[in-house]
Amino acid sequence: MISLGCAKNLVDAEIMLGSLLKSGAQITNDPADADAVIVNTCSFIDAAQEESVDAILDSAAVREANHRGQALIVSGCLSQRFRDELPKLLPEVDAFMGIDQVAQVGELVKEAMARRQEKVATAVKSKIQGPKSKVAKALAELDKSKPAAHDHEESLRGQAAFGKTKTVLTPNSQLSTLNSQPVFDVTARPVYIPDYETPRFRLTPRHFAYVKIAEGCNHPCSFCIIPRMRGSHRSRTQADVVAEAKALIKDGVKELNLISQDSTYYGLDLRANHSRAISSPEKFRAAASSLPADATTLCSLLRELNALKGDFWIRLLYTHPAHWTDELITTIAACKKVARYVDMPLQHIHDDMLARMRRETSGQYIRDLIARIRAGVPGITLRTTFIVGFPGETPAAFETLLDFIRETKFERLGIFAYSQEDGTIAGKMTSQVSDKVKQRRRELAMAAQHEVARAVSEGFVGRTLKVLIEGEASAKDLKAAKVASWEHGLIRGADEDLAQLKGRYLIARGEADAPDIDGRVYVRGKLPVGGFAQAKVIGHTDYDLIAEPV
Repeated sequence: MISLGCAKNLVDAEIMLGSLLKSGAQITNDPADADAVIVNTCSFIDAAQEESVDAILDSAAVREANHRGQALIVSGCLSQRFRDELPKLLPEVDAFMGIDQVAQVGELVKEAMARRQEKVATAVKSKIQGPKSKVAKALAELDKSKPAAHDHEESLRGQAAFGKTKTVLTPNSQLSTLNSQPVFDVTARPVYIPDYETPRFRLTPRHFAYVKIAEGCNHPCSFCIIPRMRGSHRSRTQADVVAEAKALIKDGVKELNLISQDSTYYGLDLRANHSRAISSPEKFRAAASSLPADATTLCSLLRELNALKGDFWIRLLYTHPAHWTDELITTIAACKKVARYVDMPLQHIHDDMLARMRRETSGQYIRDLIARIRAGVPGITLRTTFIVGFPGETPAAFETLLDFIRETKFERLGIFAYSQEDGTIAGKMTSQVSDKVKQRRRELAMAAQHEVARAVSEGFVGRTLKVLIEGEASAKDLKAAKVASWEHGLIRGADEDLAQLKGRYLIARGEADAPDIDGRVYVRGKLPVGGFAQAKVIGHTDYDLIAEPV
């Protein structure tokens, strides 16, 4: 399994592996030994899309050289985004599957392996594509003819077509004679959401896990393709999430990372006669305030998780600023197991940019919300991301963003250079910004945050923190700590100060650091891996802390 992209995609990969194990398959870390390879793709932005295409073509090339009978399966967002076109563009692939099919992967893999054997037996040699750029360019061209996301889309829930959008490339009766055609199982608009009974093979270390509380998104952001790939927002039941959390804690998990496309919308789709049109702060507050006292919301979920026995963190990721309420602030403050950390992508602060992005918030609303959160939860760490170089972003609008970064002093921050995505509303906007200007603005914004980050790190020196020990730092870890994430942008470069770290160190994280996307605490000494410890901060680099056990 090659899984690309975000934590939400990683959970899909874990479900696929769990389902495969249940169906009798074995998992190997050696691609050359595998009878089937699955590439779980990302298609969020063009760079992620190119990485997915590259992984597919690389896997096909390795197969041709070493194991021609190996089946190649493509799953995830790329399959969803280009469901009609991929079989023609990637003839190397033996099966394409969508998000709705992750729990049925065992049967799909068997079909793909049978199809591959037919191809080999009849000497249908795979045609290895040229440079990945050719395929990526073709995908970009295909998207231009499609309507922009949100313009013509409605939820299928409640309609006769709900759950009946599966498309088969060729009728099953013809497959034996058309052995060059791939297995194809991709629904037009996903409706699947995992539950506690779904098999899962965790790929994260034992001490932390991602808990997907919902899938899909209802927001109309003009730059984003996710609703078209992942479908409308759909929440798991609270009892189901809690059951999973209990099992994870029993298994030794010390950190539950709650994820979805919009965690703050959790539960609102479960209310009677719900409408999707409540994205704005005003409509969301009205809908939330009209809920019965026993309704499922993010607040009710946090309170029940907090009441579970054990010593663990609950980390809240992927919140939307339009859906914050005073109740959520007071709930976080009252729940001691909820980490004093919030992931809240803001994307911009200038009113014109927020309007063009269709973010449903204003600059003043964002400023007021941040003040309320920091006042209501003292010591909280705020993580956010911004997009620079969005269509129509003037030098003045960018300067407003720079000033906001310097003034607000976010503890954690990442920057995206805008990616023009065909199939989105923003992709068709006029006043597109050149790549050179985008990159320059990104560098300037990260330089502004760099000064903030050093000051934040310096503020930790002398403090004693509760940290979660991840493992022993290798020489490579100490030489160049670099973290990149498609969903948060490149947030850390090679830090020259890390070269000063010599000797035995452990890698740990504090409450202010989410897995994979934030900084680290390097602890000098020996402590049990996978558990909590107290450490005193004695130094820092640009983004990381240096500590010793208390």
